[in-house]
Amino acid sequence: MDITLAKTFLAITELGNFAKASERLYVTQSTISTRIKQLEDLLGQTLFQRSKSGAVLTPAGLQFKPFAEKMIQTWEQACQEIALPHAFEARLRVGAQHTLWQHLVVNWLDWMQDNVPDYAVMAQIGSGDNLLRRLLNGLLDLVITYTPQSRTGLIIEEIMEEKLVLVSDSRTQYGPEQANYIFVDWGPEYKMDHAGEFPKRSITGLTTNHGPLALQHLLKNGGSAYLPLRMVKPHLHEGTLHLIESEAFFTRTVYAAYLEDNDDPRFLKAFGGFKECAKQAASHQI
Repeated sequence: MDITLAKTFLAITELGNFAKASERLYVTQSTISTRIKQLEDLLGQTLFQRSKSGAVLTPAGLQFKPFAEKMIQTWEQACQEIALPHAFEARLRVGAQHTLWQHLVVNWLDWMQDNVPDYAVMAQIGSGDNLLRRLLNGLLDLVITYTPQSRTGLIIEEIMEEKLVLVSDSRTQYGPEQANYIFVDWGPEYKMDHAGEFPKRSITGLTTNHGPLALQHLLKNGGSAYLPLRMVKPHLHEGTLHLIESEAFFTRTVYAAYLEDNDDPRFLKAFGGFKECAKQAASHQI
């Protein structure tokens, strides 16, 4: 099947409208209609119900959607693999949650250049759920996450314990009871631990699930927040932030996930290097 038909189908699914899909794909609306008619003829099913308000998927369309997504992903993967430069023997596709890139994964990328120079690395940032889904679909080789999900065919290894500490621009005004406290959502377990430690915490002015955003806001506007120690260490050394040692600290476990049948020697060497970098990062925490 022409991959263009699947892309057209997914564009309409996302936008809910044939006209908007034509604008995104830079073709006429009649071309969009013709493509969907071709696709429906191939499948022998009606995929959309059209009305004045737009287009919605039929039951057959809902069933076809994950297959269309997988087709596009497989095609993109094939294009990437074929385009691998001659200087490299293979490609390693790694994904990590946003906060884990800083220092931890970046240091590992430096290690890769020195120790596995013939391995081209494709690095992606995303949510834990999305990255694990891409791993299961064969679009990633390694995922670094706080929130692994046990699935058949996956190996999940604990890499390190990350220390979350309370930091502030003030040594006297800090913590969940202050108006400028930034609540960082580090996941369900953290929220339970945080609520147990600070049961009287009120709604704060800023809540985010992205540590770097909280740090930048804190440095610009002041306040306090629980952040990974490795992330704030440079600011503690500079004196722009202070570690509030009198308050509790929390820990989060960092995990690696990969497919159980991945026994490529380069992958095993690269993963061993990552574990070494994680061990060094853990040892630098107070």
